[in-house]
Amino acid sequence: MSINIAIDGPAGAGKSTIAKMVSAELGYIYVDTGALYRTIALFIKENNISDENIPTEIKKADVSLKFVDGTQKVFLGDRDVSGFIRTPEISMEASRTSAMPVVREYLFDTQQKIARENNVIMDGRDIGTVVLPNADVKIFLTATPEERANRRYKELAEKPNCPCYEEILSDIIERDHNDMNRSVAPLKQADDAVLVDTTYLTLQQSANEIIRIINEKTGR
Repeated sequence: MSINIAIDGPAGAGKSTIAKMVSAELGYIYVDTGALYRTIALFIKENNISDENIPTEIKKADVSLKFVDGTQKVFLGDRDVSGFIRTPEISMEASRTSAMPVVREYLFDTQQKIARENNVIMDGRDIGTVVLPNADVKIFLTATPEERANRRYKELAEKPNCPCYEEILSDIIERDHNDMNRSVAPLKQADDAVLVDTTYLTLQQSANEIIRIINEKTGR
């Protein structure tokens, strides 16, 4: 019987980085659902697909997660797009298109199949509420918008055309609003999820706290 860990939370809370650390420590498969949605957003953007054509054109998107030299990468067809899906532009497009039922349905079965077959840590916006409602452990990971913007700015600072802190903060606040108010699978804390605020925690402290919660709830 597989063990499923669901980690939800807003953009920039450190879900992906912390989930990777925890999965490595526990020996679980890490499933970055945000990367899947970002890759669909990239596909739509690159191919200039209008909203009315998404239901038919999305079927041409070959999205997959692969391990390359021990690191999980996301592929669009045979192209590694891991380095192209973390820009603010793609983040906003992912927030918009991930609210579309056709996009969610396209990726829903893939996510559940992985969870049925493996011990997984899966992070996203609606894992504990929609994708894995019966997950063994549910965690809602958050931090203040200002701290999340600061982290994202540091992440992008060395890249060309890095947006200013104020622009990143504005994007995060807008994305929070969009994610929490969308009609399909809005971002919210599951009733049985444990809240973990990482505003004043280091990455290692955050990972340690989540590991403690998982061990406590699974009896490890």
